Amino acid sequence: MADQHLIVLDLDGTLLRNDKTISDRTKGTLKTLMEQGHHVMIATGRPYRSSAQFYQELALKTPIVNFNGALVHHPHSVNWGSFHTPLDIGIARDIVDACNSYSFHNIIAEIQDDVYLHNQNGHLLDIFNMGNPKITIGDLRSYLPDSPTSLLIHAEPEDVTTIRSHLAEVHAELIDHRRWGDPFHVIEIVKSGMHKAVGIQKVAGYLNIPQSRIIAFGDEDNDLEMLEYANIGVAMGNGISAVKNIANVTTASNEEDGVALFLEDRFNLKKPKIN
Repeated sequence: MADQHLIVLDLDGTLLRNDKTISDRTKGTLKTLMEQGHHVMIATGRPYRSSAQFYQELALKTPIVNFNGALVHHPHSVNWGSFHTPLDIGIARDIVDACNSYSFHNIIAEIQDDVYLHNQNGHLLDIFNMGNPKITIGDLRSYLPDSPTSLLIHAEPEDVTTIRSHLAEVHAELIDHRRWGDPFHVIEIVKSGMHKAVGIQKVAGYLNIPQSRIIAFGDEDNDLEMLEYANIGVAMGNGISAVKNIANVTTASNEEDGVALFLEDRFNLKKPKIN
C-alpha cells in the first residue's frame, strides 16, 4: 500500500456546500481513500454537537478538532483523551465588561457543548441550536460558571472593527480573535495559541503520520495556520485571498466539488464510489 496520508477537512465553505450538505462525489472520493488506508479528519471552528452529523455521515474513525483547536477528542475512544484548552474565565468577564462600552448585538460563551447568551436575542440563536444544547441566558459576568471554550461577539461590521482594536490593545498576549465571514459579523475569541494546526499535530502524532503526508483544505482565516502546517495546503476556489496566498494550490469551490477534484487528481482515482 502507498504511504498513508492524513487528509484534513474544514467544514463550512470547504467540505460542505452552501446548503450544508456533502456531495455524493466528495463522499465517494473520501470513502475510496479511507478504503485505501488513508486517514480523513475534520478540523472546524464548530462545536462537536454541530459537526457530529458530518463525522458520522463520512463514517470517520479519527479524532476531531473543534473550536479551532480549543477542543480535540476522539468520538470513538474515551481513552484517547479530551484536550480542552479554554479561555480564562477572568479574561472572559473582563471582555464582556469592556464590550458594554461598545455597541453589540450579543455575546455568546460556549463551554464545550453548553451555550450561554448575554442577551435574550433570537437573531443569532438559530445557528447555536444544532445538537440541542443547553442554553442559559443572563449577564455573563455573573452567570458564566466556568472558563469558556470560546467567546463570540456579534456586532455590526463597523463595531466589529472597533471591538477588535480594543481586544488587540488590551488582551493581545492572552487571546486570539478572528472575524467570521458572512452572513454573521462575529468576533470569535479563544485562548492565545489555539488554532487548528495545534489539534492536527496531536492527531498526526497519534496516527504516526509525518507532516510530509498531511493535506489540508480550507477557505477562511481560521484555516491559515492549518494550511501552513500541512505539507500541502489546499485553498478552496471560494476562499479568501489570504488563504489562497498561503496555500500551495487552489482547487475549485465548495459548490464545484473542489475537495474531490483535488484528491481524485492527487491520488489518481479513476472513478469515486457513489452509493
